Amino acid sequence: MEFLLSTPTAHKLYDTVKDLPIVDYHCHLSPKEIWEDRPFDNIGAIWLGGDHYKWRLMRTAGISETYITGTASWHDKFCRYAEVLELAAGHPLYHWSHMELLQFFGIDTPIGKDTAEEIWEAANRVIAEENLSPRKLIARSKVECICTTDDIVDDLGYHKLLREDATFDTAVLPSFRTDNLLLIRRDDYADYIARLSDAAKIAVTDLTSLKEAVAKRLAFFVEMGCRVTDIGVPFFPNRLADEQEAADTFQKALHGEPITNDAYKGFLGHMYVFLGKLYCQYDLVMQWHLAVMRNCNTVLFRQIGPDCGVDCVGDSIVGGNLTFMLDALLQNDALPATILYTLNPTGTEQMASIAAAFPRVCCGAAWWFCDHKRGIEQQLAVIAENSALGVFPGMLTDSRSFLSYARHDYFRRILCDLVGRWVAGGEFDEAAALKLVKRLSYDNAKQLVSKK
Repeated sequence: MEFLLSTPTAHKLYDTVKDLPIVDYHCHLSPKEIWEDRPFDNIGAIWLGGDHYKWRLMRTAGISETYITGTASWHDKFCRYAEVLELAAGHPLYHWSHMELLQFFGIDTPIGKDTAEEIWEAANRVIAEENLSPRKLIARSKVECICTTDDIVDDLGYHKLLREDATFDTAVLPSFRTDNLLLIRRDDYADYIARLSDAAKIAVTDLTSLKEAVAKRLAFFVEMGCRVTDIGVPFFPNRLADEQEAADTFQKALHGEPITNDAYKGFLGHMYVFLGKLYCQYDLVMQWHLAVMRNCNTVLFRQIGPDCGVDCVGDSIVGGNLTFMLDALLQNDALPATILYTLNPTGTEQMASIAAAFPRVCCGAAWWFCDHKRGIEQQLAVIAENSALGVFPGMLTDSRSFLSYARHDYFRRILCDLVGRWVAGGEFDEAAALKLVKRLSYDNAKQLVSKK
């Protein structure tokens, strides 16, 4: 297949990586759905059930919410989505959707209004004949490891069941996500701390007991195979509160009292150092997801809830704040291996140069609204210009869809085409290129989740 491969060298590189296993070290797949492994009913449910990427595209084309998250049938929702793809030239979903059809259903028909019925029937025939389910789609994608995104109060019950299931070869590991712990100005924060108290079996009444509970939960996550952690709060710290100030701020949070921006950022900085030390203790990877605005459309947020497709690119993180926090972690022996992601591409070059100033800190994949062809190429080029590209951890799905593993093939094609052009232009050695694309397609991600 010629798609995205423009030179003979690109084809040669791609042939060496196209069949490699996948390590998805950051995604939002449901461990419950993987464990239950219920067969899908139809392509509409697979494609549009919970995939806010597709919901967002449909809204931009003026499709009624009835056909997106509303009461319309899966058939009608699918047909409307097919219509929208005819309008979506240049959008990654146009690429991904066709790749998914070919990879999982063997269908290479262009998607549109006139072909929707044909594709609906053909795909549903495959689903019925092969009894397609989450585990079958994962196995077909050659997924070796999945790191889900899990709140620190989660009991990880489905992870435990999956670990004990000898019939399923893919490792499903929890990730330690601390957003709800750190968003202390939420109205329901005291309720969340009560849940943390129950999960840790520690009465959290002050900063000391909070840290004890968090440490206990992390030890449990590590016992369950955790290798990576996540922080995705939209507010980035630019100062460190001392122990007393952080303790006072936490007490205000417990009692629902107002907290100033300055106090909040000081608390965040204090907790980042605390968490960093814990992550260093277990040699975990810390991931920071930066520059995002969440739930911008409050009407849809109230109707549907979070992750409904109304998040947006945020302002670029102030470079001085990022360097301050990384330096503070390093000075306090609290800087673990760290991956930085930005949703705002205007900050990519600065972030890459900052990452290169600190040990074991690197830029991650083009994230979310940046994971299109241009964004992936730009991210790879910027990383290459600022550091050793060969240490880049590789692609991830950041997805709730079991079909999204086609995106790894998308990344591999774009990677091989870019490096292939460098080789063809005399900018890079072919033998080194063969090793490089393998590292970025599999080896580095495999190493990232492996126990040290």
